[in-house]
Amino acid sequence: MWRLIFAFLFVLGGCAGSGLRDDMTILTPNDTALYSVATIQKITDDTAPVHIYIEGDGRAFDSRGHATADPTPRSRFMQRMAAADTSPNVAYIARPCQFVMDDKCTKTDWTDGRFSKAMVDSVAVAVKTIAGTRPVVLVGFSGGAMISGLIIQNHSDIKVKQWITIAGVLNHTEWTQYFNDSPLVNSLNLNTLPHVPSVHYIAEYDKIVPNTLSRKWLSDSKMIVILNADHNTIPIMKLNFTD
Repeated sequence: MWRLIFAFLFVLGGCAGSGLRDDMTILTPNDTALYSVATIQKITDDTAPVHIYIEGDGRAFDSRGHATADPTPRSRFMQRMAAADTSPNVAYIARPCQFVMDDKCTKTDWTDGRFSKAMVDSVAVAVKTIAGTRPVVLVGFSGGAMISGLIIQNHSDIKVKQWITIAGVLNHTEWTQYFNDSPLVNSLNLNTLPHVPSVHYIAEYDKIVPNTLSRKWLSDSKMIVILNADHNTIPIMKLNFTD
């Protein structure tokens, strides 16, 4: 399903730095319509669920609102979250065009097409490759929440036993309308949330994904508020896993 073109499989949480890290495995699909994806993997149990952490949108725009030439995130929040997870099977998956610039990548892929079918399918195939037949817990941060939800919605062959979002965008049409931003016209959307066991963390002072929107999308029973945090100051924390 995938060809490994770069593989140094060290323990999660190696030293952080800009660009490609030496503990990353780049998965390149045989399907030419899909994109290479950077991953970090710690898989030690043949049957236990795999906790998969999906990266946010990264640095899609600069401080002036212009699309960047490289969406690789500067924050290592999701990598650190994965590194702190003591479960036997843990993986971090970057979004397409982050850390490794596939020759198909264009600015559309991290702007109005960040949730396109090709983006969703590329991450979904990475999930399948890593998890195999094991059940998975998908953990999505920010725009990674949308990607993980779309994977559940469009890839029923993946055995998702729990869905966790952190400061997640769960309806990009309402999100862009809230800020009077251009619509993500080349993206799929979550018009209804997947019916799987879920927990959704929101940051008390989040201005990127405001609580007003989160409370519109989510019921209180499935929501946990991270006190004294905004979108960029969420602490590394223990998540409420059901396994």
